[in-house]
Amino acid sequence: MRAAFSLLLCAALAGPAALAQETKELKLDGYAEWRDRGALVIEGQRVRLAPGGRFKGGGDARDFASVPLGYEVKVKGTRQRDGSILAREVEAKPNGDALFEGELKRAFDEQETQFRRAGRMFEQDDQGRMESYGRLLERGPQVERVRRIAARLVPPYMEPEDFRVYVVENKEWNAMAAPNRSIYVFSGLLDAMDDDEVAIVIGHELAHSTHEHSRKGFKKQILIQLGALGLIGIAEGAIDSEGWKMAAQVLTMLGASAWSSGYGRSHEDQADRVGLRYAWEAGYDVTKGPQLWQRFADKYGEGNKVVNFFFSDHSQSLIRSRNLRQELAYNYGAQ
Repeated sequence: MRAAFSLLLCAALAGPAALAQETKELKLDGYAEWRDRGALVIEGQRVRLAPGGRFKGGGDARDFASVPLGYEVKVKGTRQRDGSILAREVEAKPNGDALFEGELKRAFDEQETQFRRAGRMFEQDDQGRMESYGRLLERGPQVERVRRIAARLVPPYMEPEDFRVYVVENKEWNAMAAPNRSIYVFSGLLDAMDDDEVAIVIGHELAHSTHEHSRKGFKKQILIQLGALGLIGIAEGAIDSEGWKMAAQVLTMLGASAWSSGYGRSHEDQADRVGLRYAWEAGYDVTKGPQLWQRFADKYGEGNKVVNFFFSDHSQSLIRSRNLRQELAYNYGAQ
């Protein structure tokens, strides 16, 4: 279950020192999710187009000001003293169906159906042996609590009703959001945390789903496997009917082991940034992140095998702590 059950490990707030303007070019690759006083919020960052900056748009994105929420946006720019990003290049286009997106969702739909049918969350190995993670709850006070929090976190271009919420009876502190918009939260996490802390955790996991991190990771695996079989070219659009048939088989295999498939470091860091914005926009207290991280450290300890099991694909804790401390200073220090 490794990083698929990842948690937002938020660091201490940055100090009050003034931010310095940076000259290093930054690149963002996410979605337009909010508007903030003339800026677009992309990857949790406030982005403004520089005077004379280059804009390339598709669909209804005629210029920077008209980019619809939910559009895919790529940005090149530099960090300003107020923490925002001044973009020299912005490219925006509709978020259409991507390669393998439908197949991946169907694989997770099937897995969700199996969980509901069994009444529990489980993982099955290649020999068919099943490991249960706990009873699956679809109703009750804990489910209603998670549903209420998650509904506030969903970005405005999505509908909260599209997300299905479950609680897993398990004492560990864990949560995940799958590519098919199913959300699973362990009861141990709910028992130990207040709503602000739960929102920070679910926000991180929700970002994995909204930003399609599973599909992007699985796409690479699938293309490698299909390419090795000589069924398709690596380029998108070169897949024939036999390739699609094999892709569905590979997706079924990957779906069966989805809980053990970890995200890469770049996706984890993006989920940290975006998830923090989800919690902040929903009105939750993101300054509780430092306390939350300390509580995880107190419970599991540095180097504990449980921590390594859950977090082995995350950024190293010191690097992640520094990044999130800086993130809070950039975007939440004086707003």
